[in-house]
Amino acid sequence: MATAVRRRRFLLQTAGLAGATAGLGLAGCDSAGSGATLDVLVASYDKSVGASLGDQWDKVIAAFRKKHPGIKVKLERVPFNKIDKTLARRVEEGREPDIAQSNIFAPYGEDDRLYTAGELFNISTQADFIRSFADAGTVDRELYGFPFLASTPRLFYNKELFRRARVGDAPASWDELRAAAEALKAIGVKTPYGLQLGPEAAEDEALSWMLAAGGGFTDLVGYDFETQPNIDALTWLRDELVAGKLAGTAPERLDRTEAYEQFLRGDIGMMIAHPVLMGAADQARLPYAHAPFPAKDGGTPAPIGLSDWLMAFKRNGHRKECGAFLDFLYSGQSAAAYGGSQSALPVTYTASDAVRDEPAQRPLWPFIDQLPQARFAPVNMRSWPDVRGAIRRDVGRAVLDKGDPVSVLKSLDDAAAKAEVAGTA
Repeated sequence: MATAVRRRRFLLQTAGLAGATAGLGLAGCDSAGSGATLDVLVASYDKSVGASLGDQWDKVIAAFRKKHPGIKVKLERVPFNKIDKTLARRVEEGREPDIAQSNIFAPYGEDDRLYTAGELFNISTQADFIRSFADAGTVDRELYGFPFLASTPRLFYNKELFRRARVGDAPASWDELRAAAEALKAIGVKTPYGLQLGPEAAEDEALSWMLAAGGGFTDLVGYDFETQPNIDALTWLRDELVAGKLAGTAPERLDRTEAYEQFLRGDIGMMIAHPVLMGAADQARLPYAHAPFPAKDGGTPAPIGLSDWLMAFKRNGHRKECGAFLDFLYSGQSAAAYGGSQSALPVTYTASDAVRDEPAQRPLWPFIDQLPQARFAPVNMRSWPDVRGAIRRDVGRAVLDKGDPVSVLKSLDDAAAKAEVAGTA
């Protein structure tokens, strides 16, 4: 839990979120409202870190109230590392909020506790969600999880270290990545490639490599870990990076937050990272660049997509009010302002186009251009939290000396099968 808090603090320290809501008052439509009070449960972050999502929510709500004076909003903040458990407890106790932020939405959608997008949004707003993110939020053909704080990573690299190692362009294949890592090692870089298979977010690193090899976590019918592309990906990492000390001393323990900090110190030469790293690198005056993560044999694979999710619960009967609030949040200038920052990418086509048209937002353009191709872990499956835990616990073992990728992937299939059975019990 402490790791998750540390990661979120790092993101907020480097993101500059406070200016992201400057245009929020421009969106929405006038409405007298019903006199109802919306109970909104969101994640909170330490106030001491400077930029705070709590401050941003206050601005969102103030702007919404100007457009909808008849709808009150009661905001409840919960520490991010407790948000999922707090929401689950509230649901179990029959005290669902009207709107909640969480990493988990599939069980609530399957149990018919949530409003669908069709019950909340006008047609134009529904159609405006970027398809890859809308698909990830869909359960049984209904959109229940609304993407929020979206991101997609790229391959970041230290340009000065690349220059000193006489590495030219960013690697465009795995062979080129290994060659670049060997050159970085030769000039004394501690960790040529930052392989982040620690328990904070091992699933993201693993999925990036598996997608780049033509694999993934699922097929058309469900989980499918023990596939030849996945075996090839983990085997290559074990034999071509880890065995040669090109991925540091303990990749199975390297967490994302620690990797970002090592990159900023110049101890990591290249790594997968999210746009939030740009703000920190700029502050540190670190010479960096980024490129698409390379496919195994060259080319550009689908990037992974990441998002938190918003959802609206039925229990209190505030469908109209929930719809007004969420439609305001995701429409027009609201969505552009909320999504146009280094910590969160826009999740609608309209907002993406707006950010893409602003020269000041040029650093975000390559990340935004990736959004439609993003591929997600199966976050819309009830069993995903348990399966994610198994990946975080086990996948790092596959790339260690004498690690067995086949055995690890088989164990993940077994864990997924058990989680699926438990979810239907």
